[in-house]
Amino acid sequence: MSMLPYLRAAVRPSLRKSTPAQPGYDTTRDPSASSAVVDCAVYRDGRRMLGPACLTPREAIRKVREDGGFAWIGLHEPTEAEFAGIAATFGLHPLAVEDAVHAHQRPKLERYDDTLFTVFKTIHYVEHAELTSTSEVVETGEVMCFTGPDFVITVRHGGQGSLKGLRHRLQDDPDLLAKGPSAVLHSIADHVVDGYIAVAAAVQDDIDEVESDVFAAPAKGSTRGGDAGRIYQLKREVLEFKRAVSPLLRPMELLSERPMRLVDPDIQKYFRDVADHLARVHEQVVGFDELLNSILQANLAQATVAQNEDMRKITSWAAIIAVPTMICGVYGMNFDHMPELQWKYGYPMVMASIVGICFTIHRALRRHGWL
Repeated sequence: MSMLPYLRAAVRPSLRKSTPAQPGYDTTRDPSASSAVVDCAVYRDGRRMLGPACLTPREAIRKVREDGGFAWIGLHEPTEAEFAGIAATFGLHPLAVEDAVHAHQRPKLERYDDTLFTVFKTIHYVEHAELTSTSEVVETGEVMCFTGPDFVITVRHGGQGSLKGLRHRLQDDPDLLAKGPSAVLHSIADHVVDGYIAVAAAVQDDIDEVESDVFAAPAKGSTRGGDAGRIYQLKREVLEFKRAVSPLLRPMELLSERPMRLVDPDIQKYFRDVADHLARVHEQVVGFDELLNSILQANLAQATVAQNEDMRKITSWAAIIAVPTMICGVYGMNFDHMPELQWKYGYPMVMASIVGICFTIHRALRRHGWL
């Protein structure tokens, strides 16, 4: 009986309860360890045959080619020297090996003879109590996957994107693992894209918060000087997110539509689901970028309006002050024959005229919304 109906449940961590960690292997490299290999196992008929304590990559591929099955070797941030032996054992192309060791690669899919080399960017949402102009919103890592007829080699860079939980879930579904290395490749792709979906939802909350702050009525005496910095920082983080998602569209399209000898036809159907989810996330990220552009423009427009209001108030008070300045300036001139200089009520009349004219100007400006 085909076990493909169980594929989706097996590869989606959100739909299944996490399996307790099993002793003996992890996916984070111990800095004190002498090897970058964090797990090495042989799978035959979907079941793990040997644990990492007694198996090396060379032994794994020898047993696979003698008895069948496939080997799955997991590495974390290997050096050139550490990866050289594995590359020679499995016949990996030097260009792919160089990319896997040095990381910082663009998501891609390349074929070297009988090996597929796939690069995924993992995205992790960085929790923060308050979004500021210096907040880190997303953190990126990388997962490289070498997929051959009888082996899978995963190389992980960065502190996020652990594959331990994924390996446990796949080991709990031997019917899925029996599909071979392409089932592992699909599970990794689906795991990465599911991470994108979760991060997109969290980033959406940050954008909603910024949007509400920009368009909400400001409290009395408050300023919006920090909003532009927050928006720009969030836009930079969304751009980093976009750099991880956009280049992966073409590889997922190839894996889902183009027949490949290294990809099981039954597994290939499920790459279409991953490609569909990835396209949806890409649309979200593009929408985030455009929305942040609009929010930034609105914020700058609000700042311009606020500056115009300040200039109108300054101009209004300058117009009011100009009246006593002019009158006092005239009567401050040293002329003997000026009107009302000797009149008893001259001073009160001038002061009353100044107050009356200023009051009239003030009322007119308030009526027109300048004050």
